Amino acid sequence: MSTYDLIVRGGTLVTTDGLSEADFAVEDGRIAAIAPELEGTGKEEVDARGLHVFPGAIDAHVHFSEPGRTHWEGFATGSQSLAAGGMTAYVEMPLNAYPPTCDAESFDLKLDAAKDSSLVDFALWGGIQPDNVDQLEELAECGVAGFKAFMTPATEDFRNVDDVTLYEAMAEAARLSLPVLVHAESPQITGRLTQRALAQVRTSARDYSESRPPIAELEAISRAVLFAEETGCTLHVVHVSIGRGVDLVNAARTRGVDVTCETCAHYLVLTEDDLETLGAVAKCAPPLRSRDEQEALWERILDDRLPMVTSDHSPCPPEMKAGDDFHRAWGGISGCQNMLNVMLDEGHRERGLPLERVAALISGNVADRFGFSGKGHLEVGADADLALVDLGSSFTLRAEDLFYRHKMSPYVGKTFRGNVVRSIVRGTTVFHDGQIASYPVGRFIKPGRPPPSRVCTPTL
Repeated sequence: MSTYDLIVRGGTLVTTDGLSEADFAVEDGRIAAIAPELEGTGKEEVDARGLHVFPGAIDAHVHFSEPGRTHWEGFATGSQSLAAGGMTAYVEMPLNAYPPTCDAESFDLKLDAAKDSSLVDFALWGGIQPDNVDQLEELAECGVAGFKAFMTPATEDFRNVDDVTLYEAMAEAARLSLPVLVHAESPQITGRLTQRALAQVRTSARDYSESRPPIAELEAISRAVLFAEETGCTLHVVHVSIGRGVDLVNAARTRGVDVTCETCAHYLVLTEDDLETLGAVAKCAPPLRSRDEQEALWERILDDRLPMVTSDHSPCPPEMKAGDDFHRAWGGISGCQNMLNVMLDEGHRERGLPLERVAALISGNVADRFGFSGKGHLEVGADADLALVDLGSSFTLRAEDLFYRHKMSPYVGKTFRGNVVRSIVRGTTVFHDGQIASYPVGRFIKPGRPPPSRVCTPTL
């Protein structure tokens, strides 16, 4: 009779094939066996009766702002928040940190910070700016999961790309066999409309939303797809907020372009009316849209045209959300801790989204798209990354429940049906019954893609 490191017994497993009641065993951080009434013993055993066992979610879009701006968030509090929400891995964006992750030196600084304090596993995006296309190869050698570009102005430290830079960066990324991610909004449209609003002293929530209309998103997505088609680049469009944006991506896929997209949990649960009610805590870019646009996104999720949901967790100190000028307030939502809650409540409970589709949207599809081998699936040989969820319980989110450095979120006060009871990273329980249950165990994930011309192995 086998003795395993861990056995999880009696749970309902959520897999790509559907739901099944089974036990599974963990050895050396990987799933070693899955079977009903599994024989053997475990050095540790977890009773999962009455719970659903999901593959640990992977948030492919977070901003933890370290190094340089740990007072905004940091890997410690950010990864704890993820663990509390059933997420066992993430991919961190290159901007908001200082310096931004745009060369090997800045990559090493960020990698060292994450290794020291990340509770869960992590990968890193590299950045594209107008002056660093010749440094993309060194970022690839260091192990970035891909490259992020802004098509519209971002921050003072992270500059948006012009068309020539984006085209040349896509050609280089294609050579390196890595994807390019784009924040797709037209700077000509958003810039001109913002200038006009400011000149007329129109600074309300509605004025901000109207300065970033859907056409700005559609124009930029079309342009990015054209460049990807011409260069053969793998493209991923982040935080799509409108159904027509998803349609542009799918039309391109139909004609053979290697392009996907994501939406964010906040677009699926909040609308432009909530922005007016909640204030700048709900400001993001692209902005929250109408109820009709929200339902258009859900329609595309339900019929499997929209493959991925992320949080775009982008926190800041509270004072950066203060004031009456919505154009000047920080544009980012703190939401990673409740991404799975949104999908379970708004998707599964409200709209009948099957649980296996929830798992695909925030786990399996993410791992498959970005080459994270061993992640995102409950199967023998995969990493034992798990989220144990009590679908029968509900809770109302309080600020003190948040693990963020700053206890702000537009979800505070919302009641969610479905509660994360335990999160397990490679067989180690990192979160249990409302408490962090481990020291940082996060490891760096490199994508399983063909290597570039030179090989560099980061110090792990």
